[in-house]
Amino acid sequence: MFAFLLIVQSVIAIALIGVILMQRSEGGGLGVGGSSSGFMTARGAADFLTRSTSILGGIFIVLSILMAAIAGVTHETPKIDTSLASKRPAQNSQPAQTPAAPLPGAQPQQNDAAPAVPLAQ
Repeated sequence: MFAFLLIVQSVIAIALIGVILMQRSEGGGLGVGGSSSGFMTARGAADFLTRSTSILGGIFIVLSILMAAIAGVTHETPKIDTSLASKRPAQNSQPAQTPAAPLPGAQPQQNDAAPAVPLAQ
């Protein structure tokens, strides 16, 4: 049910975007308008687009509230994919050693061994 409502809301949102873009603004809109001899006059087209915008906006808001209510009532347990849990990378057998802070007055030690972790280049 939720997936169906989500698809319906997506279609409504796309239609709402299209209707809003077709409306005439100071810039002229997307070419909607007409002559007095055509099917719709410019005023009739503007009334239709205004009415359809308000209807589509209302449907969008009602669907949003309905979907939020359905999502809040649904008591499904979250599904966690555990297929990757057993595929852990191999870890070193030795625990990582953190260098201790030198004591005051002690000579710093010279470590000629290569670092255990390769440095980024």
